[in-house]
Amino acid sequence: MRIGIITIQEPGYHPNRRLLEAARKAGHQGMLIHPYHLWPITAAGRLEVTGTHFAPLPHVVLPRQGAQIGDACLTLIHQFQLMGTPLVNDHQAVSIARNKFLTQQLLTAAGLPCPDAVFVNDESGFFHGVDQLGGYPVVAKQTSGRQGDGVMRITDAGDARQRALPALDRRRGLIVQRYLQVDKRRDLRALVIGGEVVCAASLIPSTGEFRSNFHLGGNIEATALTGEIETIAVGAATTVGCDVAGVDMIVDKDDRPFIVEVNCAPGFKGLEAATGLDIAGRIIQFAADRYRHHRESITV
Repeated sequence: MRIGIITIQEPGYHPNRRLLEAARKAGHQGMLIHPYHLWPITAAGRLEVTGTHFAPLPHVVLPRQGAQIGDACLTLIHQFQLMGTPLVNDHQAVSIARNKFLTQQLLTAAGLPCPDAVFVNDESGFFHGVDQLGGYPVVAKQTSGRQGDGVMRITDAGDARQRALPALDRRRGLIVQRYLQVDKRRDLRALVIGGEVVCAASLIPSTGEFRSNFHLGGNIEATALTGEIETIAVGAATTVGCDVAGVDMIVDKDDRPFIVEVNCAPGFKGLEAATGLDIAGRIIQFAADRYRHHRESITV
């Protein structure tokens, strides 16, 4: 079975390396698909893809470009979907997950808990949003970003003018979110595959840092989730439409959970290290099963 992995990263990049290893171990062929080297084409009434160094087509595709995915890659994902190629995270799920506020809108509408936040697109909106959230400090963050990039703790109006407002692009907007103190919260990540939490971890920010991302030096420890939090994590992934998702949550001092992000292409280096699980193998197995079910459905 040929399993395509859409990514701009090299084979040595941890998720790519592990997914290729897992595919090979399971007897499949893993294929890295660079979205800037493969192009959708419509010709003679057919949907196809073309590229100078690409053949043959994958049987199933894993989009893995993450939050900074652009329209070009989304177009390629959509082409594969319209061609009938099974996807593990389809076009709609990836399109929603890449925008943190679109995700929060959907989760809130579904009755799932998220931190209070305001989407703003100019200076007056920023300061009005701060007032709506009860004042400083607040978190300001881009609608799309990875590994904590573009996430700022803003302490006062001067700090906002110096750091947050220069980052505010009116066309893309900015999220202003209620801040929860590090010493009064727990940061969790749950990995959901096929509607099931396969593992979870506590994320502990490094000294002096409010962001708990593993790539920023935070510590990660395997943990068990309560039934309530596990249900929320699965609900978040399902609501966004993700087959595979990293669901980041914060639990406040009153043990109330809030969904911070649903990542459609989660890194899993820290999770594998903390849990000892073969997460890459689980993802590859899910992709292979998705193709088999698809093949069975069209032969019935």
